[in-house]
Amino acid sequence: MPCADDHCETFDGASPAFKRALWVVIAINGIMFVVEMVAGKLGNSVALQADALDFFGDTFTYALSLFVIGMSVRRRASAALFKGTTLLAMGAFILGTAIYRVFVVAEPEPVVMSSIALLALAANVASVLILVGFKDGDSNVRSVWLCSRNDAIGNVAVLAAGGLVALTSSRWPDLAVAMIMAGLFTWSATQILRQALHEIRHAPTTAPAE
Repeated sequence: MPCADDHCETFDGASPAFKRALWVVIAINGIMFVVEMVAGKLGNSVALQADALDFFGDTFTYALSLFVIGMSVRRRASAALFKGTTLLAMGAFILGTAIYRVFVVAEPEPVVMSSIALLALAANVASVLILVGFKDGDSNVRSVWLCSRNDAIGNVAVLAAGGLVALTSSRWPDLAVAMIMAGLFTWSATQILRQALHEIRHAPTTAPAE
């Protein structure tokens, strides 16, 4: 449940159910990173490659979240700071790649884009349903939920781009979606960083024994 003040308890992820959920979504995202990266290369799609990087980032984020469970508030918040900074860097990389591809003639393959995007959407919807019961918590827990929710939004956008590429025979919809996904990275990173900094400022000066 959301906290009403700075002194109430916030879910820190220290439950067997949450750990099991993390292991499942780690496996889902790791598999989809490989699938989408290969498909993005074969289909010449920046949007699919951007989404593949998103899956990779999520795999890393979930693994780090699992690792710091049970540690002090400062350590968990510091891990969230690192994850937020990484998301910002990945957003910048995706945006730079999209701008670069404006000068590349080859157009993406819409059939590959749409079919893989459907698979990615199913994977992300499954992750969202697994994690929906853990959407409120500290910055470490919150970062997991934000990544999964935004991924599902991104997959819908990739599907739309695939349809527009087929209709217009243009690479611009693909590039536009890549830029939108870069914005989603930045927005999520901002929320994670803000909450993590708040937790660090209000963390006890002496960490409890672990």
